[in-house]
Amino acid sequence: MHPLSVLNQEFLARGWNRKPTGRILAELGFHVTLALGGLAVVVLSQRLLLDGLGLLLSTMGSMGVSTNTHTSSHYATSNRRWVNRALTWFGYPLFLGMSATYWWHKHVAVHHPTPNVMGLDDDADLLPTFTIHERDVLEARGLRRWWLEHQWLAIPFAIAFNALNVQQTGVRYLVGCLRDPARRTAAHVKDLLMLVGHVALWLVIPAFFFGVLPVVALYAVRVVLLGYAIFVAFAPAHFPEEAVLLDREGKERAEYFRKADYLLLQTSTTLNFRTGFFGRLFCAGVDYQIEHHLFPGYSHVYYPRMSRILQRYCQEQGYPYRTLGWWEAIWKSLVIFRRPKPSQPRLAALRGAVPAGERAAGLLAEQEQVA
Repeated sequence: MHPLSVLNQEFLARGWNRKPTGRILAELGFHVTLALGGLAVVVLSQRLLLDGLGLLLSTMGSMGVSTNTHTSSHYATSNRRWVNRALTWFGYPLFLGMSATYWWHKHVAVHHPTPNVMGLDDDADLLPTFTIHERDVLEARGLRRWWLEHQWLAIPFAIAFNALNVQQTGVRYLVGCLRDPARRTAAHVKDLLMLVGHVALWLVIPAFFFGVLPVVALYAVRVVLLGYAIFVAFAPAHFPEEAVLLDREGKERAEYFRKADYLLLQTSTTLNFRTGFFGRLFCAGVDYQIEHHLFPGYSHVYYPRMSRILQRYCQEQGYPYRTLGWWEAIWKSLVIFRRPKPSQPRLAALRGAVPAGERAAGLLAEQEQVA
């Protein structure tokens, strides 16, 4: 029997396939309240310190909306498909201004089957501006080579445009789909309507009450801070050196990765990071990316308990299972731009070659206490 089937049967026997819809909606309500409440503090306050606190709280709430919606985008919030889609429409295009159909394409359809596979996973391919791939630096010449060797100096500032880049890339993808009758669907039309609603709710309507410049300025600050929040939530799972990069050359290689050892592909290219109680609330499962990548249809509520079983299985069968501290993972996600990592040409060679981590025993004990 396939390893994932064995693990899935274990999880089903424990009832972890049940969707805790009420809890996830309560978490979403908390994040939305925090995001809007923080902005209300900024609007009503006349003190710089309170403004800063309001922006911090609003950013944390927006980060929570993004990760909570991430669960819905994988249909893991409710047993009803329409509920998951409605929550995805709300969280990404309406609340955050990010195309839902682009997210389903880029993240669910492409990234999940081929994480960190160069030439397939756009999340790992940051060219032409940046790279985490050593080969890109070695093959570059002249001014381009100089830039890639010094890109790390610009990264702390470039992250500020992270959310804006997701927004504008999503709009380009959506416009392309809407203009092509062969690709256009009702979902793309709904996506467009939600994005128009986002502009109306966050820019047009507030401008009537507070003026155009203050509203645009506050929106710009919100998007910049959200860029950093998205980085600290999503980058630590795949950017650090411990998360392996894999080569892909031609169509045959792409097909190989899809038929390869799926468990090895996911565990060698993906990391977990420890966050604590409040971190888990705001990360909503992106801190347990190994569990999420292997079982995306399960709610993030169960990931801490699933990790205890999955880590033991990986250790017994020779699969990698790595967990970093959150600050450590963030730091390593930045360092990789200073020292880009090499890629591995063959997935099979990684079986047993990627260490489970020096703290494996201690982490297992820690996860057992959480469970």
